[in-house]
Amino acid sequence: MAHSAQFPKLPWGWKSMWVIAMFDLPTDTKAARRAYALFRKLLIEDGFSMMQYSVYSRHCASSENAETHISRMSAKVPDAGEVRFLMITDRQFGRIRVYTGKKRQPTKASPAQLEFF
Repeated sequence: MAHSAQFPKLPWGWKSMWVIAMFDLPTDTKAARRAYALFRKLLIEDGFSMMQYSVYSRHCASSENAETHISRMSAKVPDAGEVRFLMITDRQFGRIRVYTGKKRQPTKASPAQLEFF
């Protein structure tokens, strides 16, 4: 009789995954802007949602499903620029801390010459 290994069943929060797509794509020419817009549109059509500018996320039921979406979207990456895909568990995603508040104030310019008070 064959012996099958029994592994403990993982909790849902450790099996389901999030894929985070982070990208820097050029927008300096009309063709580059078109490629940027098309890639963003394809991400949205594949179920990704914007977390913040140039950062999109998508929930997946498993790591295999996440790999499928990464493979599909990596084939659509424009020729110029850079795209990174990060996979994290649902449990890790739930620990993201988000801070919102006042707009960051610009740094004061250094004085042009020595100032006396």
